[in-house]
Amino acid sequence: QVQLVESGGGLVQAGGSLRLSCAASRRDFSINNMAWFRQAPGKQRELVASITSRGSADYPDSGKGRFTISRDNAKNTVYLQMDSLEPEDTAVYYCYADTSRSQYWGQGTQVTVSS
Repeated sequence: QVQLVESGGGLVQAGGSLRLSCAASRRDFSINNMAWFRQAPGKQRELVASITSRGSADYPDSGKGRFTISRDNAKNTVYLQMDSLEPEDTAVYYCYADTSRSQYWGQGTQVTVSS
């Protein structure tokens, strides 16, 4: 099983920035897609950004123009650079990774954006 360890969450004022990191327990070239999801209390988990093994990124909605996902395949690490944060971005952010066989989730890291 791939273990994902997240870091970088915290409390930030509106308009500020955070950089989330998620590292796999070991370098594994079988990892295909990586992504960041978030979930606010009482709400469904939603996709924030995803990136393929080739580096193709997708931002479905709220992160467009403010968030940047990137990955370092040599380190099996995915990052989420979050700029111009808004209170609506407050949520637990979860790292995701998949292989041809399985899906994996990080433990989640809290991001709180104050007004």
